[in-house]
Amino acid sequence: MTHVSIEELPVAGSGPYAITTGQDGALWYTLVRSGQIGRLVPGNDPEHHQLDPECGPTIIANGPDGALWFTEYKAHRIGRITTDGAVAEFPLPTPECGPFGIAAGHDGALWFTETAADHIGRITTNGEVTEFPLPTAGAFPSAITAGADGGMWFTMNQANAIGRIGTEGTITVHALPTAAAAPVGITLGPDDAIWYVAITAGLIGRITTEGEIREFPLPDRAGRPHAITPGTNGVLWFTEWGGNRVGSINADGVIEVHDLPTSGSEPHGITLGPDGALWTALETGALARITPQPLPQPQERPCP
Repeated sequence: MTHVSIEELPVAGSGPYAITTGQDGALWYTLVRSGQIGRLVPGNDPEHHQLDPECGPTIIANGPDGALWFTEYKAHRIGRITTDGAVAEFPLPTPECGPFGIAAGHDGALWFTETAADHIGRITTNGEVTEFPLPTAGAFPSAITAGADGGMWFTMNQANAIGRIGTEGTITVHALPTAAAAPVGITLGPDDAIWYVAITAGLIGRITTEGEIREFPLPDRAGRPHAITPGTNGVLWFTEWGGNRVGSINADGVIEVHDLPTSGSEPHGITLGPDGALWTALETGALARITPQPLPQPQERPCP
């Protein structure tokens, strides 16, 4: 059993949503309701960069060029922000496409999902966009991550599947064993498998590059897990948006969960921070720092 200490840091703006650690050693996060990008060096005060207040920035990720790249869900754009705060925005070819997930690929470009258009998109660091249609209508592709096999893996929230796209655009779809599981968050695990969270079914899933799937139910199936990220020592961490918790899972499927101190805080994105702690974005207005601490071992007493 792991004990954790959790500290909450209120931030300005509205709606902390996704969070990642930049190459500059700072935490970068989106504020989906106030249209801002935040930056925090642990121990310092946060700073914010204002975008169009109605653009709805969602997922943010490191780019291969040292900048941070993010999706603008409501403005249907891809954004880029340098570590000194310079912003560029790139409109997408398909109108009203609803970009959500974004991640750097092995090919030096960024790959993203278009939830409302059933496309996977690719954008170069120069802003050139290519779109690849999915084979399923109404799939609602959500989060995306680079796999260990050179492809990009993504959740298909409404198609109840995990997809893979190669750099040449070939798409493979893996149906999930549990019906209506609604996968959302996805990440590459330390074991080179892909791990995902299913928000409706309340489970963590693992899929190998060969398509073999294992599912691990959460203690609270109504916890609505949202995001997942690698931590340290082979453990992955996830958020439970509905359960107001964060949790961890190891390669054997052993799950531990931890309540957040403020009720109804709506945890969304989670990342391993530059300080070695886990950080999660609480949509109600804060970042939470989670520090795992092994339980103290009982001390041996000398014999009388």
